[in-house]
Formats: sequence, structure tokens, C-alpha cells
Amino acid sequence: MKKLATLVLQDGTVIEGVAFGAETDAVFELVFNTSMTGYQEILTDPSYRGQAVLFTVSHIGNVGINLEDDESSKPQISAAVIRSLSPVVSNWRSTLSLSDWLVQHRVPGISAVDTRWLTRKLRDGGTQKAALSTKGTSAEKLLAMANEWPGLDGRDMVKEVTCEEPYHWVDDAGSKWVNGQWTEDGGRSTVNRAWSIVAYDFGIKENILRHLSSYGANVTVVPADTTAEETLALKPNGIFLSNGPGDPAGLPYVVEAVSGLIESGVPIFGICLGHQLIGRALGADTHKLKFGHHGGNHPVQHLPSGKVLITAQNHNYCVTAGELNPNEVEITYKSLNDDSLEGLRLKNKPVFSVQFHPEAAPGPHDAHDIFGEFFGMIANK
Repeated sequence: MKKLATLVLQDGTVIEGVAFGAETDAVFELVFNTSMTGYQEILTDPSYRGQAVLFTVSHIGNVGINLEDDESSKPQISAAVIRSLSPVVSNWRSTLSLSDWLVQHRVPGISAVDTRWLTRKLRDGGTQKAALSTKGTSAEKLLAMANEWPGLDGRDMVKEVTCEEPYHWVDDAGSKWVNGQWTEDGGRSTVNRAWSIVAYDFGIKENILRHLSSYGANVTVVPADTTAEETLALKPNGIFLSNGPGDPAGLPYVVEAVSGLIESGVPIFGICLGHQLIGRALGADTHKLKFGHHGGNHPVQHLPSGKVLITAQNHNYCVTAGELNPNEVEITYKSLNDDSLEGLRLKNKPVFSVQFHPEAAPGPHDAHDIFGEFFGMIANK
């Protein structure tokens, strides 16, 4: 017997559907994602902390859940909103169904929703707070929950997803960090680990760490509250600033650290939230987009060359381009959907960043080479 679920938006809109996943209540910011594939990577992306994902693709769950494609150790979303849940799981790597996986992690879902209509509503009216019940809570109570929830603006959501202690990334080839050096497991020797990278974990995706490691780097991941002095004491060849959830305005302690790192002259590369934090450290403000950029089909233009890349994106906030000093900062990428700032580079220091996701999990892969730019910068330094 199918169980009913109720989704209520802060404007009073009530949507009924079929429940899946955990039997519970959840309150969140509702955003839509236009990716056609990769729902497991999306659901485990820490940048979605505090949000529910509305999938625009019609069918979800057909390949189940596997042990290889997680971007973090668990689903990070507050809820899933979909059109149709596949009744059959068919993939040789699958270990359990999407619904059973969400049950394990206490995450609710609602299916049989007119996702096309709901996406248009969010596109036209903007992102909304919302509440979902899969256990029979009344629409009136859900509306009150949505309106009473403080939302994400100005909040530090990074503290919910960052690591507690520094650690060394162990790559997929099987290399291990033992007694201060990398073993030769997986065919990689300590000689190949010539570059030391410190990666700030604001909610870092595992595929980013795979990309950094694939260039032969010794990657040390540090918590979000690591100071510039603590990072520089590790004597890194390069510093990476990761993606993460929420509003960069809620992270003044990180902006302070990033300012110190920029002044150090060590090469720095930022993605998504890391890009926004670099912008704020340079004196620019950040602002919230109407409905954010979430999906795997966003065109951006590389302004120096005119080349267009199809990119993966997941952000609700944006650096305000007009507040950057043009004598110090070159704007390198812009969105072809809304002209928002998608990349920058400092003219006199080895620092650059992009708003989109060159690690692209799920794809596309047009921007993979941007990691090579980072290591080229390190080599030149």
C-alpha cells in the first residue's frame, strides 16, 4: 500500500504525492537540479546541506545505490522531490535501492509530483523554504514549520560538513600514508608525491580529491577553521579551497584565513564556495541568486579565449563582479545564462577560482583541464 506524503511551500502551496525513503518530517530550502544523470553524486554532495533537491529528470532510482559513486559518506540532502521512482533497480554495482538507502539515513522523499510545474514555479518566483512530511503531519503544521525555519542566509552551514581533524587523502589507486610518507601501493611512489597540497574542507567532494591526487599530489585535508598560519606551517606547494553549503557571508573566520593565504604568495585554487570566499577576501560582496544554478548543463564562456564550456554547477550565491578591483582582478568566466561571474584570476598573485565544478560528478567533463592549470601554476612558482 502506497503511503501519502505532503510537501508545503512557504507561500502556502500544498503538494501531495507518494512517500518513499524515511518516515519523518523535514524542513529545508527547495532547489531544482537539471542534471540528467548522477543522482547518487548529487544526493551525497555536501553543498546541498540544508536543501532538498527537486529533480527535473523524470525517472530516479533505476540504477540503485552503489559503494563507489558517493561524494561523501552519506546523503547530505534534507529530502528528495521527484516525478517517478523506478520500481526496478538494474545495475551490476548496485547494493540497495534508493528508497532503502534513504531509510537508513533518515531522509524522506516524495514522488508522483508534477516536477515540471514545480520547477517553473521556483524559476519564476525564486527559491522557497518548504517542509515535507511522510508520516502524516498536517499541511497547516508543515506551513508553520517552513515559515519558522531560519533558512540558510547568513548561517554557517560549513561547520556541519567539515572534517574534525586534518587527514591525508588515500586515493583510488590504493596508496596509503604511513609514518609520514606514501607507500608504493597501487604503483605510486613517494617520488611521484612531489607536490604538497593543503585542501580546505568546506564540504569537499571526493571527486575533487581524486582529481588533485591524480596529478601526483600529496593531499592533506584540513578543517574549515584552520588558520592561515596553521596552513602555511605545513609548507604546501599549493592551497585548494573547496565547495561547500550555504552563505559565504556566514563564514567571516574563513574569509580572514583566505586573506592571509592570498598575501602569502602560495598558489591558490578555489571552486564554488571557495571561489566566493576568495571574492569576499578581495573586498567584494556576495549576493543570492533568484533560484541558483544547479545542474550539469550550464554554459559558461572563458572570456580571454571566447571558448564556451558546458559545466556542472551547484550554488545559490554569487560574487558581485562590480565590486572587484579591475586593477587587481581579471574576470575569466561568465555564465551565458545570466551573465553572472563564474571565474576570476588575480593579476599579481598566483590565485584563481571558478564558480562551476570542473571535477563534474556527475559530468560533463569540459572543464577537467582546469586542475591542470592549478598544477601548472605550482610548477611555474
